[in-house]
Amino acid sequence: MNIGNSDFNKLFQNKLQNPDIQRLKETFKLGCLLHDIGHAPLSHSTETVMPNMSELNIPKGFIKKKDIGIERQATHEDYTIKSIADSSFSEAFSLVEKKFGLTRRHIADLIVGQTTDPDYYTVDSINYFSLLHQLISSELDCDRMDYLLRDSYFCGVSYGGFDLDWLIDNLEICVIDKKASLGITERATVTFDDFLLSRYHMFLMVYFHYRAVCLEQLLYKYFETSPLEYRIPADIEAYVEHDDHHLLKVMRKSQNPYAQAIVNNQIPDKIFESFNEGQLQTLDKIQAYMTAEKIEFIRCSSTGRLSKYYNQSEDGISPIKVVRNLAGSKNKIYFNIDESTDLFSKFSQSHAVNRLHCDMNSLTKMQKSQILGLINS
Repeated sequence: MNIGNSDFNKLFQNKLQNPDIQRLKETFKLGCLLHDIGHAPLSHSTETVMPNMSELNIPKGFIKKKDIGIERQATHEDYTIKSIADSSFSEAFSLVEKKFGLTRRHIADLIVGQTTDPDYYTVDSINYFSLLHQLISSELDCDRMDYLLRDSYFCGVSYGGFDLDWLIDNLEICVIDKKASLGITERATVTFDDFLLSRYHMFLMVYFHYRAVCLEQLLYKYFETSPLEYRIPADIEAYVEHDDHHLLKVMRKSQNPYAQAIVNNQIPDKIFESFNEGQLQTLDKIQAYMTAEKIEFIRCSSTGRLSKYYNQSEDGISPIKVVRNLAGSKNKIYFNIDESTDLFSKFSQSHAVNRLHCDMNSLTKMQKSQILGLINS
């Protein structure tokens, strides 16, 4: 949240006393604080056991146009919007609504990235909706800048480090056709590259750690083999009780072997992992052998991608801009971020790490010998 405040204050430093800007600031702050409150136990890992979105009964005014009448599985964002729009938590907004004239619907709009009320975000004829949404959800959003530095520090690694202060100092508001979007000055593009690579390396080296990924696969196997033991409830009041501890309590009582493996933090041996095409071919041969021998195994695939935001324009949200200040002039030139760095083209393909796990102690000597032969071939 401190990063969100810093970003907003830097961008609106000459307008902070304007009551309309204060209203947008409070709306933005609540969007930052609340955008992930709908996460289920163990974050995204349990979204596979969520109900259909229609069962949440989210008020129509809070649903994206493309989702109206569409039957799909709910996500954490749907539960976030339900919590804000229609739950016992919703009444918590009453005081701030009265004080600043904001509404919970406008907070939800910033989170989902779509609004039917652009006038609310318009001050002095400039629409700031896209800019504020980008600060909550984009390649340079507050959440990413915060968790990278925090996770890097607490994991004791250097991968997630980048110059946060320099990035914030070089943020700019880009106004095109009276619509504001997020930009950075051209001199900060190298720091932006560093930020992108820091996140990319954190995923490959920390977030895709083989133990965490394998435990997640065990969780999926638990849900698949004991489908009636645990489901995410559609009722929002019951949902708030489903935290990590609640799920772990269910698994502790379960006789399912996958649940017991998770509770005891026991994963099958990692027998092979691939980082390139040649290694992947070897991995596929090992997997084919184990399949033929009816050996139980777990295959984990982790995909790292540099960015999913830079070329998106969904729902009218523009990509991040780079600002070029012209010497001797107040005029500025704006262009999309991918025109200022070649990282996007260099990393256009996802980098996949594939791993095979199995209980080597349960295999026969012949099976062990065959697998080791394939690994060393």
